[in-house]
Amino acid sequence: MARRPGGVTPAISASGNSAGDDACESAGPESRLSLLLARHGGITEAWIREALTTSGVTLRHAIVLMHLDGGRLGQRDLGARLGVDPSVLVALLNALEERDLVRRHRDPADRRRHIVEITEAGAAAVTKLDAAIGRVEDELFADLSPQERGTLHSLLARLRTTHGSACTEARDPDC
Repeated sequence: MARRPGGVTPAISASGNSAGDDACESAGPESRLSLLLARHGGITEAWIREALTTSGVTLRHAIVLMHLDGGRLGQRDLGARLGVDPSVLVALLNALEERDLVRRHRDPADRRRHIVEITEAGAAAVTKLDAAIGRVEDELFADLSPQERGTLHSLLARLRTTHGSACTEARDPDC
């Protein structure tokens, strides 16, 4: 295959097929894993947000509910799992509590500690959220085998996506 001026070969396509033996030298955006991941991440997020609109729950609220579906948690532990600043967590919990999807109460063993638990309405919402997200995943990953999905999950779980600090901006949609 002919090289482009400057010695750069055509980029790897979004499907992952290389355009030549020297494709790793390409400067095309499709050859950059981070850009490819960002593009697919943005599309996936939009699909999930659209799927969640019928539930009336935001993506961030859905993630909180899904964490609590496994059992009650201390508020500080929940914030650590989510990687959010305590003030951001309070705003999320206030909104969920107003809709009777979660409940907070003081830990009888340690009055300084708040326990957060999902309500029956919250558990019902998680069932709907899980089904909506499942439909998105079925469409998104339709061309992947179960083994490939497992490999992708394993690889994505290993990515370093934080800069070592908790999210501090309540208005930051990427937080």
